[in-house]
Amino acid sequence: MNDQIIKMILGVLELGGIFAVLSLGLFISFKILNIPDLTVDGSFTTGCATSAVITLLGSPVLGLALAFVIGCLAGIVTGLFITKLKINPILSGILTQTGLYSVNLRIMNQSSNIALLDNKTIFTSFAKFDPYDKIIIIFIIVILLVLLLNYFLKTQMGLALRACGDNEDMVRASSIDTDKMKVIGLGLANGLVGLSGAIYTQQQAYADMSAGIGMMVIGLASIIIGTTLIRSDRVSMMLIATVIGSILYRAILTIALQFNITTGDLKILSAAIVIVAISSTSLKRRKKKHAKN
Repeated sequence: MNDQIIKMILGVLELGGIFAVLSLGLFISFKILNIPDLTVDGSFTTGCATSAVITLLGSPVLGLALAFVIGCLAGIVTGLFITKLKINPILSGILTQTGLYSVNLRIMNQSSNIALLDNKTIFTSFAKFDPYDKIIIIFIIVILLVLLLNYFLKTQMGLALRACGDNEDMVRASSIDTDKMKVIGLGLANGLVGLSGAIYTQQQAYADMSAGIGMMVIGLASIIIGTTLIRSDRVSMMLIATVIGSILYRAILTIALQFNITTGDLKILSAAIVIVAISSTSLKRRKKKHAKN
């Protein structure tokens, strides 16, 4: 196989795996809680910034952990805006995202980007497996997250979280604190988004203030593509579908680049993919409804 094709496939799998972590986070807010959380674009950059700064200090693994924690805090803030201040979910996400811009600049010491060239990352120890070193680490993380989320969503708290998204009034009638569930869910979701940003920074060897732009669309596209291709009500299958959707989404963009589509046009292509995926699902439902009538 041509070396260029191998390199392209490896690139698809690496970025697909990284954005699968992002998509798993968005799966919790979008599919489980039914909350359109726009915090994502900000918390992804927060993960990038935190990971870069801590990696420069010589602790790349700690960079991932702190990125997850700070991402959780960002999600909790959005959750508190929604539950305690009764602010619209979309506006809550925008407010947190806006505030995170200043936070991210502070983390990066007022610099718009940080380079990690020649610094030790989580991939350094696996350098002997080059060019598969990054894929090995990334997919170990992805598989562990899928297993942990599958387990968590079947626990008592996980079931309460799922029920909160399905029927909030029924859950509240069962004496479950729905506000608490939303805060926990959004915290976990943005923690995973921050973790995705942290891995992305170490894989790319740099952090940039604009890294989070469009991450909401990437996550949505991955979820929609995956769940459209793999239809199942089982949590485990939906998580796997999200991961597969992320890889397929990245593959579509990579193939598009081979047809001389500029990187600047990728954002509109991403939006188009989401529109087509959502509209096709809606049209199928409408056809079934008309067929029954």
